[in-house]
Amino acid sequence: MPSPVAVATLLRLANRKLSRAERGQDLLEYALLASLIALVALGAVSQLGQTIYTVFWQTIQGAFGAISA
Repeated sequence: MPSPVAVATLLRLANRKLSRAERGQDLLEYALLASLIALVALGAVSQLGQTIYTVFWQTIQGAFGAISA
């Protein structure tokens, strides 16, 4: 039967290692979340920019097309 001191020592060592591993995991999770948000924002801004570009150029083209016709 293991001694209570040995069991307590092993539990303390295990708790130290687990607490260190969780800190790194949190950092990785935040980095993944930030990169996902950045990708979604980049896609949204790109799509919005393309839509605005198309609307303005169609308006300009329509205005100049009506003048020259």
